[in-house]
Amino acid sequence: MTTRDFAALIVSLNYAPEPTGNAPYSTKLAEGLNRRGRAVQVLAGYPHYPEWTIPAGYRGMTMDQQINGISVRRLRHAVPAEPGIFSRIHMELSYGLRSVLTNWRKTDVVLTVSPALFASGLAVLKARITGTPIGVWVQDIYSRGLEETKGSSSLAAKVMKRVEGQTLRSATGVAVIHERFRAYVVNELGVPGDRVRVIRNWTHISVPDNVDRAAARSQFGWALQDTIALHAGNMGVKQNLENVIDAARLAELQGSSVRFVLLGHGNQRPALEKYAAGVKNITFMDPLPDELFTQALQAADVLIVNEMPGVKEMSVPSKLTSYFATGRPVVAATEPDSATADEIRASGAGIQVNSGRPQSLLNAVEELVANPELAASCGAAGVPYVRSVLDEGRAVDAYQAWLSNLITSAN
Repeated sequence: MTTRDFAALIVSLNYAPEPTGNAPYSTKLAEGLNRRGRAVQVLAGYPHYPEWTIPAGYRGMTMDQQINGISVRRLRHAVPAEPGIFSRIHMELSYGLRSVLTNWRKTDVVLTVSPALFASGLAVLKARITGTPIGVWVQDIYSRGLEETKGSSSLAAKVMKRVEGQTLRSATGVAVIHERFRAYVVNELGVPGDRVRVIRNWTHISVPDNVDRAAARSQFGWALQDTIALHAGNMGVKQNLENVIDAARLAELQGSSVRFVLLGHGNQRPALEKYAAGVKNITFMDPLPDELFTQALQAADVLIVNEMPGVKEMSVPSKLTSYFATGRPVVAATEPDSATADEIRASGAGIQVNSGRPQSLLNAVEELVANPELAASCGAAGVPYVRSVLDEGRAVDAYQAWLSNLITSAN
């Protein structure tokens, strides 16, 4: 065998048909490696995200599937009704224990995806025992998230930092999705710099050139005279979507034409719907299939990213990779020195406003509406950024080379 002919096992709690989060990336990477002639197997959890419930039809403790040419073995695990730190750890450990007790069959290299960190830690332990090269693909940084939401002095943050650092230092190599992640992993978690590779996420939607925006808006019930500001994706704690609802409340009070739309699902949606009761300038939409999802993005006037105050480096919203591809301008309510703000500045695709400031969010949307040239300029800037930085083919090639190098370095 040459390293160009390797067989890979991907250990990923999230996988298709989950529509958001890590699943689209794990799925596209497996399929991309398979198209390049690599033998790929996947150990995945049962679909549950972002609704936090396993859909009907997924029975038993184990399921074997063929999904677009990929052999996927699904392992049932705990799914918390109300996700929190400890309930998510329980879920990850229940999946992780099953994944390491499963026969990994013949594989030359393992790629484990974090989240799920605790499942990844178990996979790294098994790989070290069996002498199998293993890379950890870091999509979110757990310890940084706790530092930003709970404080760096909290016991939970200190424990998580120790667990995350040990897991990543024990792997053969680490891939992260942003330079800001790399700096933290190297400087704070102590992973040697030569073992950390930055490979950017990519746009995982296909954007047609001929979408009839008027027809799409009519389909979604959006009036032509309204300004639609759309947030698409998970409705969790770190999105702090109460800020968007407060902006919608201000829009109503001020007689603005801006109507905010929250598209998707998540553990915070019921609470958000209750918080938004009586607000006329806000609408909730259920998740859409890919084609309609793309139409919704293109039919909106402005696309919204919203983050909790204090969040800077725990994650890079995956929605940005889709937003930039649509040619629509983006407003990001985030800290000015966050990774998200860096992406907005690097792409030139939108406006950054401070998080937790609903009036600033509303003002930014209205500024883009009042200045069509600025809106068009921002929207147009996103597309070449996708082609040059967020290209799927380039990313899959980079992962193929990285995994090959892990095999070489371990031999």
